Amino acid sequence: MDDLTRLFMQNERIINNKNNDLKLTNNEARYINKVMRIKIGKEIFITNGEGSLWKAINLEDNYIKINDINNPYLFQEKEKILLGIAVVIPKNGVEDILKMCTEIGIDFIQPLYSDRQVKKYTNFSNKLIRWNSIVNEAVEQCERLWRPSILSGINLFDWINSLENKDIISVSVTRDDSTDNLNHWLKKKQSVLDKKGGVLWNVIGPEGGWSQGEIEFFIKNKIAFVKLSESILRTSTATVNATSILSQWRNDLKLIL
Repeated sequence: MDDLTRLFMQNERIINNKNNDLKLTNNEARYINKVMRIKIGKEIFITNGEGSLWKAINLEDNYIKINDINNPYLFQEKEKILLGIAVVIPKNGVEDILKMCTEIGIDFIQPLYSDRQVKKYTNFSNKLIRWNSIVNEAVEQCERLWRPSILSGINLFDWINSLENKDIISVSVTRDDSTDNLNHWLKKKQSVLDKKGGVLWNVIGPEGGWSQGEIEFFIKNKIAFVKLSESILRTSTATVNATSILSQWRNDLKLIL
């Protein structure tokens, strides 16, 4: 496939365009013309984060011309098994989590609030705008065709109670030698996970650990405990590690099927 600069655009902007000429925003124009230095008449890729990739030509006056909107240059089907990472928002490292989880291949990122969370966000809507921008940039950089979704922040208990029955959850814990590591747990559950559908979630707690009330809630709701490492990981490290394990499991499963 051609090695062209990629630009992410919301699907609505692309399909609602009355003709193939599409006006760039100021930020998009700066990225294409100033940062990447794409000359007038040269091609770029446009992705909608929903599986489609188009070729487009850079035009004058901050316009691009998309080649045949109804016939993308490339289309990729959505994954049959969707992966989610739910993480109690840490004080530091959120942007690294977003970038790396996007690059590795997660489908959903769920920010959570918990009992021992160090930092409480009061302006979450503003944070979400910034975080979505970071994910968009990561999609462009890593050349994914499906963009992960960042969900709104929610209390841990409320989130679990809101999940659909077909979703499957494991919770990462430390200092518990009786639990399987995530890799082994996935292999043991493989036949169930493959048939059930929904989203396969791993939940990462705060660096202060889960509270006793949260542990009791997990046990009451029969949620599996797993461990990620023999060492104690920071929240950001644990999140990236869990995402990598989930993504590799799905890749291996596709090879078997």
